[in-house]
Amino acid sequence: MQENVKIGNVTLNFKHYSGVDLYSDGAIENDLLEIVKKYKKEEYQKVIEERANWPILYHLSEQRSNIVEWIPMDKNAKVLEVGSGCGAITGMLSKKAGEVIACDLSRRRSEINATRNQECDNVTIHVGNFRDIEPDLPRDFDYIFLIGVFEYGQGYIGTDNPYEKFLRMLQRHLKKGGRIVIAIENRLGLKYFAGCAEDHLGSYFTGIEGYSPDSVAKTFTRNGLINIFKKCGMNEYHFYYPYPDYKLMTLLHSDDYLPKFGELQDNVRNFDRDRLVLFNEKRAYEDLSKDGLYPEFANSFEVILGPGFDTIYSKYSNDRVSEFKIRTDIAIDKAGRKVIKKFPLTEEAREHVFGIRDAYLGLVEKYRGGDLEINDCQINEQEGCAIFSLLMAYRWLHSLISVLIEMTWRHLKLF
Repeated sequence: MQENVKIGNVTLNFKHYSGVDLYSDGAIENDLLEIVKKYKKEEYQKVIEERANWPILYHLSEQRSNIVEWIPMDKNAKVLEVGSGCGAITGMLSKKAGEVIACDLSRRRSEINATRNQECDNVTIHVGNFRDIEPDLPRDFDYIFLIGVFEYGQGYIGTDNPYEKFLRMLQRHLKKGGRIVIAIENRLGLKYFAGCAEDHLGSYFTGIEGYSPDSVAKTFTRNGLINIFKKCGMNEYHFYYPYPDYKLMTLLHSDDYLPKFGELQDNVRNFDRDRLVLFNEKRAYEDLSKDGLYPEFANSFEVILGPGFDTIYSKYSNDRVSEFKIRTDIAIDKAGRKVIKKFPLTEEAREHVFGIRDAYLGLVEKYRGGDLEINDCQINEQEGCAIFSLLMAYRWLHSLISVLIEMTWRHLKLF
């Protein structure tokens, strides 16, 4: 077999490929390969709607990449993606970084990845078991991503204490100041108590009750992960909480910005298999959050091992037309203040986001000399976003009530 093969601009490296795909979703992968050969990325949503099945949604939805899109990354960053699969994350990493080296067990999945991302000229995919590929990898990565991969540590490493050994292997390839990013289900995610089957094994309460020694995958609680990190000497970690989970994330919370009352509304849907509905998850989350327990029962974790980020919250609006697809962040600025940042998710949305500044200036002029204070809006060209001060709700509500009282008073004076 030829060691290096090109699909478009992407290089596939088969040096460590055994000739057998060690992981497969079955015949659906043949369908996926035909789809990515036939359709452009902009047409994937139409295919998802027509096919109406979980594997197509899972592999082709643009929401899959939300889990890494929010992460600020230098355009020259060097990235390793372990377990790149069919490429749902790879394309976004290529867009954000200078170089992406990906690894995956499966030739077929890697061909799907390369085909859908064939315009990316900074991606190399190594096909084979990570244990075999690892010695050949560079040792100066800025980021190492394990998105839905760490739970398979036993299969990747296959020794005693595989998860600790997995992390230690990765640490050897991280430059000083670099970051490892792990996205994984929470073993005690509320949805598993409420009637969703365990994602990897398909049985109810499996993770809650504890995995058998021969389980193909194993997820962890928050403390379970922290214990693994500390055993590996990794004492700098930052937990984020993707909602409804990391696979199709629309909200991202952190320990510095946890969900507010009534915010978590999207609980019942479960695309991959039938589920039970044993109780009202929204109400349960509200009560748990009131007692500060949301981090223990969030459905998924995204952990940054290494230096943290200024972002403490993100909300995605992928369900809009292209002209209005945006991401809204709450971040801590250099002065320690909380600010709101709005980023366009498409080129078409740039006009909308940058136009907010013009709307702000128009409102300032319209209400100049009045009692209504307009929240400031600045454009950060370097980050490509609009920035606002974060105003607490009571200030906004006080202003609204004042305006309503004034309007009512004027109306009454007419009579």
